[in-house]
Amino acid sequence: MSLFSLGQNTFFAAQRLLQTAGVFATKLPQWLALEAENSLAAAALLREIFEELGASYIKLGQLIASTPGVFPPHYVREMQRCLDQTKPIPFSEMEKIISQEFAGGERDIFSEIEETPLASASIAQVHAARLKNGQEVVLKIQKPGIEEIITADMNLMYLASLIFEKLFASRNLGLTEMVHVLQQTTAEELDFIREGQNLREFGDFLKKLGEERVCVPYLYEQYSTRRILTMERLYGYPITDLDTLGRFSKDPRETLILALNTWTLSLFHCGFFHADVHAGNLLILEDGRLAFIDFGIVGRMESKTWLSLVKLVKALGEEDYHMLATSLIDLGATKHDINKDDFAKELATIFWDFRQAEIKINETGALRDDEVNELMLKLAELSTKNGLKIPRGFMLLLKQMLYFNRYIQILAPDLTFSSSPELAFSQLHLKDSFS
Repeated sequence: MSLFSLGQNTFFAAQRLLQTAGVFATKLPQWLALEAENSLAAAALLREIFEELGASYIKLGQLIASTPGVFPPHYVREMQRCLDQTKPIPFSEMEKIISQEFAGGERDIFSEIEETPLASASIAQVHAARLKNGQEVVLKIQKPGIEEIITADMNLMYLASLIFEKLFASRNLGLTEMVHVLQQTTAEELDFIREGQNLREFGDFLKKLGEERVCVPYLYEQYSTRRILTMERLYGYPITDLDTLGRFSKDPRETLILALNTWTLSLFHCGFFHADVHAGNLLILEDGRLAFIDFGIVGRMESKTWLSLVKLVKALGEEDYHMLATSLIDLGATKHDINKDDFAKELATIFWDFRQAEIKINETGALRDDEVNELMLKLAELSTKNGLKIPRGFMLLLKQMLYFNRYIQILAPDLTFSSSPELAFSQLHLKDSFS
């Protein structure tokens, strides 16, 4: 997919442009009126517009949510609610993709494919199926026309970003760079061959680790293409489903430690990390194994960022906010001299608030996603205020760490994140990883 060329689909792109213009023409006046009133409802309306326009704009909303500091905080918070769930495409349409990808030979591969999808998101649908040999599988199928839609959308977004940056040159919005990041990440999500490689590499990592208690779905490479992934069907439940966890896991605490250790070690041995470890992507299987699923979103980081992460984790574990300030400063170039003492004090305040949110878990049962996101937002705002530009990959990684922090509070509240010798974030594992 090319960001700057419409290729042979100029007519389709024009249709998409008219559709997008129609949506904005209908709702833009209302948004402008709300924005003029500084109403929080303006952000909610923009999110609704993004969800109506579909895949590209949903991804844009999610990128805004994960890139604090560019947009007003209330927009960042609202876009964290951007739902990547869509109405299912009729199976007759999905069947055309299947036939195209397998050149009409799908009846020689599958004995049946269920018409009702297990899940439907902006880019793909998941359907249960059965191979000729009886093996149960799932098919992740790219929706028809989605690549053309995204190509047209990206061209429009790029042109819009150029216009906005000309109009607001003094504000250094960085919109063009954001569109480039969005194009790159979305292109990766559209390339199922790459996702299959991520899945296979993580599976190879587990084999080298000799860890039989953790698995990923088996990938049927011979039945997978750029637009279809055929994977082993796993029956499992989210890691935070305490009732189920008690039935299928002998020790929820050990299961959690296993999940965190596996994910952490993969940071240093896979070349990438699973960047979407919400509870639905960490499953407890009925045979007691832990499964990592959905490798469509992964993160990659430079060695300098890894080293800053080591210091950050150690600082969090020891509540050493001077060290934390140093690790954040090392991540990005500063626009001016930073008063490290003041920066450390402000960091201490932010993380103290987060500790208080953890304490509330005993009363509410769980730390909500919005509380995790709020900490990230405050951290980004503070860094921006001090002239730091934290890499998006680092923020993506930090969010996964906060997810695990939440799981610790739910499943093993006696542990302390980053400081327990049972966890792979201990100094020993980190030292070994960089030795």
